[in-house]
Amino acid sequence: MSQAEENYLKAIFALQFDFGKGVSTNLIASKIATRPSSVTDMLKKLAVKNLIVYKKYQGVYLTEKGNDLAKKVIRKHRLWETFLVDKLGFKWDKVHDIAEQLEHVKSTELIDKLDAFLGHPKSDPHGDPIPDSEGNLPKHRQDFLANMPLKTPCTLKGVKDSSDVFLNYLNQKNIGLGSLIKIENIEAFDKSMRIKVNNTSVNISDKTANNLIVSKQ
Repeated sequence: MSQAEENYLKAIFALQFDFGKGVSTNLIASKIATRPSSVTDMLKKLAVKNLIVYKKYQGVYLTEKGNDLAKKVIRKHRLWETFLVDKLGFKWDKVHDIAEQLEHVKSTELIDKLDAFLGHPKSDPHGDPIPDSEGNLPKHRQDFLANMPLKTPCTLKGVKDSSDVFLNYLNQKNIGLGSLIKIENIEAFDKSMRIKVNNTSVNISDKTANNLIVSKQ
């Protein structure tokens, strides 16, 4: 498979997770940052290879084969992100683009040894689950900070938005995986909130709170 084909499978997998089957061409175009006409051409190629089911105007979804291949790419991407952060000292907002390049390495032996070297991690530096060598994806319950009651101690377990811009914003607020968080106050007008992060109070928006995945202590 080409790198472009792998990128499409990964994108469709992510969109199916958010929107279910029948992912539209426009959604894929937005995710890949390309023209809908280019997406249509690629979808036809993937359908011929039995990687997707594609019906014009009805959206697409991955076949079992396509789903398995998508999870392999995601596994490599998230393992490389973990390696870059845990072993090379990269910050969590600097690893996505590098992992995008490394995820296309073909050697299964290398990836399995990387997994073992890292101690078979269950999630990446953004809290996203890492598929195992059999393609099993750990199920993580997603509780968002925006839904937590006042004064309830919780721990940051992941982020819904893993863009560099958002992660850099969290860095400025000294918010990271494992941070201890408690909501101190919620504004009635716009749902913005004041939270305590590791004993320091900061203000965040409702949008931010809806992107922080937490677990109660």
